[in-house]
Amino acid sequence: MSQMNRRRALQMLAALGAGGLAAGCASDTEEPAKPKSPVKVGLVAPQSGSGKAVGDELRNGFQLYLDLNEGQLGGHPVNLLVADEGDSVKSGQAAVDGLLKQGVLALTGVASSAVMFGIRDTIEQARVPLIGSNASPSSLQSVVYIWRTSYVLDEAGRALGRYLRDVLGPDDRVAIVMPESAVGGDDVLLGFRQEFGESDPRIADQVVFTTNNANPGKGAFVRDIDRALSRNPSVVFCFYSGPAAAEFIMQLRDAGFQGGIYAPGFLTEGTVLDSVRPANDALGIRTALNYSADLNNAANRRFASAYRKKHSASPTTYAMASYDAAKVLDQAIRLAGEDPTPQTVNLALGRIGQIDSPRGAWQFNQPRTPQQKWYLREVQHDGQVLSNVMVSELATLG
Repeated sequence: MSQMNRRRALQMLAALGAGGLAAGCASDTEEPAKPKSPVKVGLVAPQSGSGKAVGDELRNGFQLYLDLNEGQLGGHPVNLLVADEGDSVKSGQAAVDGLLKQGVLALTGVASSAVMFGIRDTIEQARVPLIGSNASPSSLQSVVYIWRTSYVLDEAGRALGRYLRDVLGPDDRVAIVMPESAVGGDDVLLGFRQEFGESDPRIADQVVFTTNNANPGKGAFVRDIDRALSRNPSVVFCFYSGPAAAEFIMQLRDAGFQGGIYAPGFLTEGTVLDSVRPANDALGIRTALNYSADLNNAANRRFASAYRKKHSASPTTYAMASYDAAKVLDQAIRLAGEDPTPQTVNLALGRIGQIDSPRGAWQFNQPRTPQQKWYLREVQHDGQVLSNVMVSELATLG
């Protein structure tokens, strides 16, 4: 190598060494990232009365997501403010008003469809996003700031109507029994009839309506059940939840009915199976729902395991939808940038795409509700207890 070439090579090496030293010094003097500002999120859920069990699940699911993510959403520490929805539109409205006055970035929860309708205008006028995690009536349309992570109420009826239409024989008959004026009942019934076939003779009998009572007594359904069974149905399709669901199941079996029982998933969801005595009365009941605690995917294994560890019980669809509401907000707040506002978070909600959920992957459709799979579940023995076990996929709806 010539003297000129050697000199040039040494100059290049010296320049590289100086650049590396400068880079190293720069990295040593970088300031740590500043913590992001805290945000307030309001959760509306019943804390007493007949809706308390659902309210507890909504709180449990959202809080669990925070527990698993260092108490943060979108990198911001979260101050979760919980307000009692109560059991009326008036109390639900008061809960929302109180949270809005505290400057929340977003709202979540809401168990009752009546409350959801009652607060609709308030949410839209306040321009604060609500990620509802339970109530989702099909007639709630043309909203900008209300999103839902649960399901539209007619979808449970549609999923079962399509299934029973195909599996029942030509001589089978379906008795339809549900509470009179139950919130959501019209949606479920409409979806079921549309998918089964309005003119199908197997569902031609009149619907038997029972008294709408959240806590019925032991003889509350006897007369109406006898009326339904006088038509010799092979299948009963019904719509109950909570304490009323347990009473209906027991009184239906006491009346001697041993045929198939089908319903939207909340017939056997939550604490219902713990209340049925004898427990075997619930065996074999089949329900349609967007979630089953035994689904085998990575997101559900993490969620269900953490939930069982914390609460010593299997998670419900109510807890799952609230957990997903937190996940949706996590992604939207992150997309909204360093200084999120309710309006920028709401815009970001439309850009988050597919959600990796315990129920399986889903995404928001145009009406701001999930496009998701529906599952057929059956009550079976799980050791010493009864559990809803996933039997098959029914449909993708939304």
